[in-house]
Amino acid sequence: MSLSGIAGSLVEAWAELRTHKTRILLALVGVALSVASLTTVVALADMSREAMEQGAEATSGRPATLSVSAWPMDGAAPDPEPLRQAYMSVVDRYAVEYASLNLLTTVPFQFPDGVVQAETSVVDADYGVMRRANLSAGSWFSETDGQRLAPAVIVNEAFYARLGSPDLAVDPVVRISNGAPVDAVVTGVRRNLWPDEPPAAYMLAEAFDRVGAGAGPDTNSSPMLELWVPKDLADPLLAAITSDLSAQFPALQIDAYRADYAAWGDPYAGMQLAVGGIAGLVLLLGAVGLLNISMVTVKYRVREIGIRRSFGATSGRIFFGVMLESVVATFVAGLIGVMAAIAIAKLPVVQRQVAFGISELPPFPIEAALLGLGAATAVGALAGLIPALVAVRVKVIDAIRF
Repeated sequence: MSLSGIAGSLVEAWAELRTHKTRILLALVGVALSVASLTTVVALADMSREAMEQGAEATSGRPATLSVSAWPMDGAAPDPEPLRQAYMSVVDRYAVEYASLNLLTTVPFQFPDGVVQAETSVVDADYGVMRRANLSAGSWFSETDGQRLAPAVIVNEAFYARLGSPDLAVDPVVRISNGAPVDAVVTGVRRNLWPDEPPAAYMLAEAFDRVGAGAGPDTNSSPMLELWVPKDLADPLLAAITSDLSAQFPALQIDAYRADYAAWGDPYAGMQLAVGGIAGLVLLLGAVGLLNISMVTVKYRVREIGIRRSFGATSGRIFFGVMLESVVATFVAGLIGVMAAIAIAKLPVVQRQVAFGISELPPFPIEAALLGLGAATAVGALAGLIPALVAVRVKVIDAIRF
């Protein structure tokens, strides 16, 4: 069919939609609702998946996060400094862009109600990027924070509340009570990882070493190294790092493994399959309803089709006219359905439920909108195909007598 023929079919399809607008409107309400349901289900599932992934990355790191640790085989406490130097050499040797030490210890902080040994993670500035640090106030460490005379600390909400929730704009001070007291400055507040999380803090490794902040029994424990690397390089790097460190420290047990949530495959694949099944069922119900309406519509238009054939309308023109009528109608209905789905997904109550406790609000997935429009168009084509074939096979004399 020529371009002018296609344009003419589109014009005829639109004219038929206007002529039978009441009947078609009732049919397309179901299509619009089906597309809205389909798009909303897919969009909320994608947004929920991204929110869960962000939550998992906050606790275990982004894919692929490698964790490297060394433990003495005889049970004696290792010398942490040579090990930390070896870790930094590994980062430089393999040109890892994001890496951080991770030493879990306790630090005695002075609160208004007394001194508390708070669990403290000694890290580098890259740790915030690797773990999607979710701050409710302030900012994560910068590279220059390690040089501050008053060391910067980032605390969780429990620590901040126990400190009296001071204004971060005035650089609130918290005292480290270890021998000679040291004043530290609270520069950020991390959201609690669970409702009853006790006071916890973060310090940069450079500042921790300079002020000698540690006082707990874990201060001399073996530090770990975390690296964020491309997924396809994770296994080769694990083998290379293990070999390098084992050669340097034969008396230590070197453990290197992937620590992120995706280390053993996609944990959310089952959810995606379930969502796909629900979306397919919704689409099928909409398609069946539209097909029934289309068949009834063609039955009532047999005489009209016969008259058009008697005036010279070709089978192709009739076929495309009937099919495009369905496609145009369902595309418009699909567009309305997608707009409704976007409005639902953007409701504040929905956003709060989907994105609870994460640092980056998931956007509305464009794939869901395209799927909704594509499904509406495909349903229109399928629902128009059978009626179009019926219309083409109508004999002119029988149609005129109908």
